[in-house]
Amino acid sequence: MKTERKSKLVIIGGGTGLSVLLRGLKKYPVDITAIVTVADDGGSSGRLRDEFSIPPPGDVRNVLAALSDVEPFVEALFQHRFTSGEGLTGHALGNLLIAGMTAITGDFFHAITEMSKVLNVRGRVLPAANQSVVLHAQLEDGRVVTGESKIPYYGKKIERVFLTPEDVEPLRETLNEIKRADMIVLGPGSLYTSILPNLIVKRIGQAVIAAKAQKVYVCNVMTQAGETMGYKASDHVQAIHKHLGDSVINTIIVNNGRVPESVLNRYEKESSVPVECDRENLEKLSLNVIADEIIQYDDGVIRHNTIKLASILYSLI
Repeated sequence: MKTERKSKLVIIGGGTGLSVLLRGLKKYPVDITAIVTVADDGGSSGRLRDEFSIPPPGDVRNVLAALSDVEPFVEALFQHRFTSGEGLTGHALGNLLIAGMTAITGDFFHAITEMSKVLNVRGRVLPAANQSVVLHAQLEDGRVVTGESKIPYYGKKIERVFLTPEDVEPLRETLNEIKRADMIVLGPGSLYTSILPNLIVKRIGQAVIAAKAQKVYVCNVMTQAGETMGYKASDHVQAIHKHLGDSVINTIIVNNGRVPESVLNRYEKESSVPVECDRENLEKLSLNVIADEIIQYDDGVIRHNTIKLASILYSLI
């Protein structure tokens, strides 16, 4: 008997949002490929990047854990972060394992491939580039901020982000997966420091534009200080289109659920407010708008509801 081909989803992003989404999607009968940013330069990832001249492993580690199919204890071990020990404090064990595997295989991509086998990962995890890159942001006043971890602290509107080296090449496997995709999902995640760093790898951006797949953007629930202050949902979309030089997004998923006052007060201290679903502007951009209550709360922190979001995405295939 001929086996029915699973629909291929390519998810592009980084940070906590990407991992949250993948935990829900892996329960569906779909073929998942996650393309993960390698622009991080802070914390454990930044230290390993500088010391060993490898791409930062942190976002990749979180995605591997999210897609893993192992005993909870094994995942907890992989995600364990040391709180003491000379030279170990702050490091996640998974970051050290990826760094060690890179040294053994001589290649970051091969290290991810081998770690995927160890963790019985459901799907593929691909770095946006197989080398370290540096993310820069040009602010509205003309200043250029260098370093992903530093960008949110300037409090000025971001005009554009760009990478050095400018001619960084993506993996052939990454381009092939994008070409074969039935659906490409951007986000959720920080607009300028998690999503766009993937898309401004020139050939990845070009591949997304050329792909025949439906392209869906999962909008952040809250604005982010130093990145998207004052942004409505349409502003997020327009920033992506501006960087790609093309109107690629077909569908946007945006939260319309009410956030409790107590939670709003907590986020107000961080100059963060709910992203407004400005439907009229979104429809002017010829977008299919899916507005739904897609949030949940984790100790007072707003997260996307992975079950609800995965269900919506699966229904779109």
